[in-house]
Amino acid sequence: MSNILRRPFQYTYKNYTLMLIMVNVFVFFLTTVNRNIVIYLAMVPGLVIEEGFVWQFFTYMFAHANFSHILFNMIGLFFFGTQIERRMGSREFLFFYLLTGTIAGIFSFFVYLFTGGYTVILLGASGAVFAVLFAFAVFFPHARIFVFGILPVRAPVLVVAYTAIEVFSQISQVQTGVAHLTHLAGFALAYLYFVVRLRVDPIDIWKRSGRGPS
Repeated sequence: MSNILRRPFQYTYKNYTLMLIMVNVFVFFLTTVNRNIVIYLAMVPGLVIEEGFVWQFFTYMFAHANFSHILFNMIGLFFFGTQIERRMGSREFLFFYLLTGTIAGIFSFFVYLFTGGYTVILLGASGAVFAVLFAFAVFFPHARIFVFGILPVRAPVLVVAYTAIEVFSQISQVQTGVAHLTHLAGFALAYLYFVVRLRVDPIDIWKRSGRGPS
């Protein structure tokens, strides 16, 4: 079983990041033309249970609420995804992206189910994009990301900061309508992916990078 989980894909580079962005943009165009399509693509716990719309665990990550929603997700996917894809290889990257995004959706479904959120509408690539950001921080722990284009922050520090912000926002219910738990699931699933499949300990890498050159 462990051999199957850790069996590597043959390295290829086919720019799947750009393809994912194109799919997201195309779906956004469709949902802009006909907003009724969103209800079939977004993850709605009530519809999954009552109508059997299980595909929503997958499709929710390709639908977005508005232009700013898709814009920021696709910017993150482009800048971080292209680097991760080159490092992982296109097949591994695509598997990583779709797997973390799908499981983040399933996790969110059960959270909403047990908290009575049957009519919650979950959509957006944020869960998968957060996983990609986590991967970037693991592969490039010394990289500096300019927050707001001004403040340079090392990638691992940004991941820790985002985690703290998401936990605080979830507990305090700041920014209602934002799927904070889905974002956190993206981080957690990326961590498990590295540990289980890639046999890499992100925490150890970050500790060692903190003692290395900046």
